[in-house]
Amino acid sequence: MTTTLPSGRQFGPEFLWGSATASYQIEGAAHEDGRLPSIWDTFSRTPGKVLNGDTGDVAVDHYHRVEEDVAIMKKLGLQAYRFSVAWPRVQPTGSGEFNKLGLDFYVDLVDQLVAAGIKPVATLYHWDLPQTLEDEGGWANRETAYRFADYARKVAETLGDKVFLWTTLNEPWCSAFLGYASGVHAPGVTDDEAALKAVHHLNLGHGLAARAIKDVLGEETPVSITLNTHVTRAASDAPQDVEAKRRIDTIANEVFLRPVVEGVYPPEVFADTAHITDWSFVQDGDLELIAVPLAVLGVNYYSTGRVQHGTPAVGNGEPGPDGHKSSAHTPFVGADDVEFLAQPGPHTAMGWNIEPLGLTELLLDLSRRYPELPLAITENGSAFYDTVTEDGRVHDAERTAYLHDHVEAVGQAMDAGADVRGYFVWSLLDNFEWAYGYDRRFGIVHVDYDTLVRTPKDSARWYAELIRTRTIAPAESAAL
Repeated sequence: MTTTLPSGRQFGPEFLWGSATASYQIEGAAHEDGRLPSIWDTFSRTPGKVLNGDTGDVAVDHYHRVEEDVAIMKKLGLQAYRFSVAWPRVQPTGSGEFNKLGLDFYVDLVDQLVAAGIKPVATLYHWDLPQTLEDEGGWANRETAYRFADYARKVAETLGDKVFLWTTLNEPWCSAFLGYASGVHAPGVTDDEAALKAVHHLNLGHGLAARAIKDVLGEETPVSITLNTHVTRAASDAPQDVEAKRRIDTIANEVFLRPVVEGVYPPEVFADTAHITDWSFVQDGDLELIAVPLAVLGVNYYSTGRVQHGTPAVGNGEPGPDGHKSSAHTPFVGADDVEFLAQPGPHTAMGWNIEPLGLTELLLDLSRRYPELPLAITENGSAFYDTVTEDGRVHDAERTAYLHDHVEAVGQAMDAGADVRGYFVWSLLDNFEWAYGYDRRFGIVHVDYDTLVRTPKDSARWYAELIRTRTIAPAESAAL
């Protein structure tokens, strides 16, 4: 892959450069120091759910290698590091007693980051729900939102104002719809009504957790949420295709954006899903609780989608044209008459199309809708099949080109008026890629899964130079 967008753009001194990870994907130590199972421990042990039967038991052993990994971050010049806290590590059953050893792990991580001059960005939920809570209904159970707020309060009390930015949830769309509708993510449920209940209880959990953090640390404490806002286009101008896009936009984006930012649900979602539920689980006062002012909206972006009126294809477990692992059940609840179409290449190893201008489009759309709300790219990256070559390096030219063009796309959005405050590359390390196990590599740092040796890739060298100079260098320079 070669870059298609120009080099040479400069970013101002206030723009924040970072990288991101998630607890279950990197920590390992799944049975140590009081941690109990999460839904991903259970799911990954269910035959056929994860490629090659992989689990996160060891992952890349970050739990025992924090000092080494923070040293890598410092050497790369990262200004911020977005990590997630493992709920079952700090509160093993999701309610009741907290685990001091688990809390101490994150205290140590944050202290090491601060000592290295790296701003800690803490995500409270990146999909690893304590299994005990799932046994009681998980996110389909309203009580989970209140347990989440209790957990958030304790983590805020423990880490305090050392955290630069608090993020409540990462990609609640995936938690609700991949977890409870299509079943391709933990907990592997296929129940459309449960998925819609999960949507609301995740939104409620966000609001309650954000209020708990502010109650502990003060009203000015910066809180955020990270959404994987889908960029979807209609296959034609035909009314039925335009309606197909509207349905996807509603169930993919609006059910989170509008309650979180505006304090309302889109009325269209009630009509689209009336045959599934009457939404009576939304109680008086919930929307006021959900709409907590955000310091920044986190935006995760990887690819685009294209839809038409039609029948969704039955999946075989491989990535589908909607960008998600396919199953016999669509994750787009209430959109059973919408068909996703294959996207032209180039593609990553995930089968996702590479379209950086889609990121510009997304940022400008969000900026126009919410001009007073700052934005940050909290995940952007690409998976390829990387290897360490005889020279001891990883020449990941395709990933470097991907990053080059997407960072330029962010700059183009800023030129057009979007208030974007930072960019976090996904991911710092190769890791457990959910239902695809260890098959696909997203890291800018290669990890040998046998020896756990870390090797910065050419993309890491390129990114370090971008941070140092604040200037987009040609992608080809990384291989020099």
